[in-house]
Amino acid sequence: MRQPLTLKVDLYNCLHPARSNPIREQLVQFLMNLILENTDQVRFFTDMRKVFAAAEIAPRDYDWYISDIETNFTPEGFSAGDQWMHGEELASLISTHDIQFIWAVFSAVPKGSRPTVSEPPYVEGNPDYWNGRDPAPQLKGALFEIACWDSSGTILINLPEHAQRAFMAKYPDTQPLIKAART
Repeated sequence: MRQPLTLKVDLYNCLHPARSNPIREQLVQFLMNLILENTDQVRFFTDMRKVFAAAEIAPRDYDWYISDIETNFTPEGFSAGDQWMHGEELASLISTHDIQFIWAVFSAVPKGSRPTVSEPPYVEGNPDYWNGRDPAPQLKGALFEIACWDSSGTILINLPEHAQRAFMAKYPDTQPLIKAART
């Protein structure tokens, strides 16, 4: 039986936007999950207005299931409970309020789509982020998810390639989530 070819590389150094490496452009397309933590590049990690801007993601382009929510305050018309939001609603919320999401999972789905939520996505205590494997979005039907982790990190799961590149360019301390595994 043939054994699969194993390629061992230091992905962090190959993919880090501040490092010159000729294979970086070819490898970044395979990177699906990122984390930004332990850096002074952001005032606070979980300012979703800045996260979306850095990833060049327009919240209006998706509908969102937001779960496992804890914020620094709850603006009028917003609930700390798990909820669906139209992209326009989320864009308005984060543009008119300076909200820090301490804990939350933002699951992006195609506009007009509302998959059944059998188990709400969660970040606090979720071992899948730290087990050394690449997790997929937790919500069935989600295109990608952004998790706010205890005000000290932003976890990006399955972002589109252009969003990965943009986020890493804006925040060069971003690294592959698998490198941050805590197993």
